[in-house]
Amino acid sequence: MRGGDTLDELVKRAKDGDNDAFEQLVKDNQRGVYTLALRYIGNHDDALDISQEAFLRAYRGLKFFQGDSSFSTWLYRLTVNASIDYLRKAKRRRAIPFSALGEPDQVIGIPDTKDSPEQTAELSELKNALNEALQMLKYEHRTVFILRCVHELSYTEIAEILNIEEGTVKSRLSRARDRLKEILKGNFSDSPPSKHSRKGGRAV
Repeated sequence: MRGGDTLDELVKRAKDGDNDAFEQLVKDNQRGVYTLALRYIGNHDDALDISQEAFLRAYRGLKFFQGDSSFSTWLYRLTVNASIDYLRKAKRRRAIPFSALGEPDQVIGIPDTKDSPEQTAELSELKNALNEALQMLKYEHRTVFILRCVHELSYTEIAEILNIEEGTVKSRLSRARDRLKEILKGNFSDSPPSKHSRKGGRAV
């Protein structure tokens, strides 16, 4: 931060019309905003557009920011809203590539399989199935799932970002996980057991 300014000082200066202070806020937060948009949308160009929109909304609305939540929480809320608005305007839900989501074992606890070609094929199939399943979630469930299981935010942070109760966060997350399990179970219930599973290993 320029001149050793604290975050509160930067926000105050930006609210007073100091463009340099706002530019510093953008630099300090652009990576987090872009990452959140990318994980929600799954497309680099669209994530950049959403990031710009989020910062534009922040610039226009900064005078109304009262500090009831942290600046980053407020900014994440704007980013989530911009992402949802983008999806609604596009009238479609984009697939989320796993380069954005991270490894599936980090998302829903799938065991790591690196050695067998058969296991690699199974994992690839599961990735595609989970990708499709995520698109089938309601916006509110998808949002909570991404913020919690992908972005690894706390229940408190998510509640502040979405302006809902922590209990609602937990309820939506539970429903998202249940729905994903239901969809994935349906996708794989008719598949024959793999060679790996017949040998006593765990089938995905």
